[in-house]
Amino acid sequence: MISKKMENMVANSSAIRAMFEEGNRLAKIYGSENVFDFSLGNPNVPAPDAVKYAIKELLDEEDPVVLHGYTNSNAGYEDVRIAIADSLNDRFGTHFCSKNITMTVGAAGGLNVILKSLINPGDEVITFAPYFGEYRSYTDNYDGVLVEVSPNTTNFQPKLDEFEQKISPKTKAIIVNTPNNPTGVVYSEETIQKMAAILEKKQKEYGTDIYLISDEPYRELAYDGVEVPYLTKYYANTIVGYSYSKSLSLPGERIGYLVIPDEASDSEKLIGAVNVATRILGFVNAPTLQQKVVKACLNEKTDISYYDRNRETLYNGLKNLGFDCIKPEGAFYLFVKSPIDDEKEFCNEAKKYNILIVPGSSFACPGYVRMAYCVSYETIVNSLPEFAKLAKQYNL
Repeated sequence: MISKKMENMVANSSAIRAMFEEGNRLAKIYGSENVFDFSLGNPNVPAPDAVKYAIKELLDEEDPVVLHGYTNSNAGYEDVRIAIADSLNDRFGTHFCSKNITMTVGAAGGLNVILKSLINPGDEVITFAPYFGEYRSYTDNYDGVLVEVSPNTTNFQPKLDEFEQKISPKTKAIIVNTPNNPTGVVYSEETIQKMAAILEKKQKEYGTDIYLISDEPYRELAYDGVEVPYLTKYYANTIVGYSYSKSLSLPGERIGYLVIPDEASDSEKLIGAVNVATRILGFVNAPTLQQKVVKACLNEKTDISYYDRNRETLYNGLKNLGFDCIKPEGAFYLFVKSPIDDEKEFCNEAKKYNILIVPGSSFACPGYVRMAYCVSYETIVNSLPEFAKLAKQYNL
């Protein structure tokens, strides 16, 4: 018998992954070119050429025993962490050093490591709907309680009044994700400043430390000159979790890092806890080859003009057909209001036109659907006539 906790997790397994698997099934029947799969945030833009060259050079020139061996510290290679700290300092005016950086198995691994290090059973973690559904599982992994702030469907900035009301003496952490999955919204500097002020006030009121965890896999994917605030500059108890999955199109390589600033409460103990958590969760250390690869490619970026063209084409196409959605400022998702209350039924109707989209209830925001536009441009163009048929069905 599997554990009761896993029974529940299996029963509520990801709707996103299930839709992706449905896409594979339909592709075998109708041909992949006739299936319009917007379900999974899997980058379709290849990694920069520099990644390929870095891998070849490392394999040719590095000592393979060292390159593929354990790192001296669970935090990762010292030279890699120095390079990342220096890069962040140059970009954001921070003052990190190697000890502030822990290499992680992607952003997901990093979130699990930091939550393992912080959470006692019954501690509360607050996040803002709509949010990446795995936050529920990550919090539950350590017997924490996820507290949701309801969605602000006007502009999808966080509801700060409700947020303030939901902070309690049990609140240990806040998870924010900007640019946001699933909306593509970037939280404004004003929002971050107000959030920080609320957290400072509540820490004093309760005599507790509340950590702000910034989940940042989409930081580099921002459009139209939109600035993404770097949160350590606004609130001392900030932890940053980063991933190269999207910025270098390396989702399957599982490489990222945590930033724990010196200014964070008990930073020395927390850094030590993160090192141990990395080991005892079974990660041991982040993939060694990929650590070296990202060090060599810190100044490289995925060409987001591909995503930007997709964004404009899909957003304008759907708006012209009568669908209601806000224009995303970042990431590669479009969050669209369902023309009927039951967005799951709408997703099922869309499947009749071989359109695969994810219900908003997976992100704690029913009545909406998410479309991942990190697909080929041809997929978007060819999907619009099918979306037109779907729109006609609902008299849009």
